[in-house]
Amino acid sequence: MIIAERKPLAEIVEMTRNHENILVLGCRGCVTVCSAGGEREVELLASLIRLGAKKEGRKITVQEGVLVRQCDKEYVDSLDSWKNGYDAIVSMACGVGVNFIANLRPSTMVYPGVNTTFFGGSQDQGVWTEQCAGCGNCVLHLTGGLCPVARCAKSLMNGPCGGSQNGKCEIHSEVDCIWQMIHDRLERLDRKEQMLEVAPIRDWRTAGHGGPRKTTRDDLTV
Repeated sequence: MIIAERKPLAEIVEMTRNHENILVLGCRGCVTVCSAGGEREVELLASLIRLGAKKEGRKITVQEGVLVRQCDKEYVDSLDSWKNGYDAIVSMACGVGVNFIANLRPSTMVYPGVNTTFFGGSQDQGVWTEQCAGCGNCVLHLTGGLCPVARCAKSLMNGPCGGSQNGKCEIHSEVDCIWQMIHDRLERLDRKEQMLEVAPIRDWRTAGHGGPRKTTRDDLTV
């Protein structure tokens, strides 16, 4: 799941200051699950933008809407039939949604309403933790299903580092050392000998260092 959090209200107000008809657009995907950009958050942000403009004596119209997904053309196309029109969109989807709508609506300003932070999962109620870096070359079969790329502060492939103490990360002392966790998990699974295998120098080209990545499934294209 993509985790995000709403941008500060002052930043959003400043971004949209020169617009008179704003559409605050949520997404029913990941940002709804992490309570950053669903219907409730859209309603709240729209109300705050209206209130801020009223205090400044500015007259604006703020519409509210939510798409099933903002990263899928068939749902974005429904914006063409939106009532009353708009001269700016504040997208409360992740950065993918902002990019996607900007690509498809080249004549409309699209602003990010949230900061996209990481790929993660729900650890506890209201707490999300990073689990994956989307690096394009998954090594979880070597590490017991635990990701050293995303969950090690140094992204070490042959850990732990010399600074790890008592099973804790030297960079973030409150965080468990992922390599200690990998060791303990492989030991429980009777696969500790995998720790003796030296991982080669990592090829980071699959992680996006060569520019935007693209995946094509020939069996799904028309």
